[in-house]
Amino acid sequence: MITIDDILETNRMITENKLDVRTITMGISLRDCAHPNIDKFCQNVYDKITKSAEFLVKTGEDIETEYGIPIIHKRVSVTPIAIAADACKTDSYVPVAEAMDRAAKEVGINFIGGFSALVEKGFTHGDRVLIDSIPQA
Repeated sequence: MITIDDILETNRMITENKLDVRTITMGISLRDCAHPNIDKFCQNVYDKITKSAEFLVKTGEDIETEYGIPIIHKRVSVTPIAIAADACKTDSYVPVAEAMDRAAKEVGINFIGGFSALVEKGFTHGDRVLIDSIPQA
């Protein structure tokens, strides 16, 4: 049971100590977006992110309103692109980075993560394509 003292303490933390929630993050698997055609893969990625995260910002704002605590960052993290795009017959994942950026802007988030590779135990073809794409992306 929330008491009046709890409410007053929370208000004090928000006003005096600048209490906030730093980040809410939605994780999205892109494994089902795989396609050998890079353009189709990019469209699948864009569609999956925009559909899955369609209400992320609004939900964060609703939580801010309900609890009176600001949420500073609303973000999305996706399956590492080197894994999700490995089936693509391409030598560049720059179009994927662009599709991710468009999707992030569409849903209003301020960060999207996942243009990455897991290379601690060696490089796959997809890992190399991603790493080679980073400077241009």
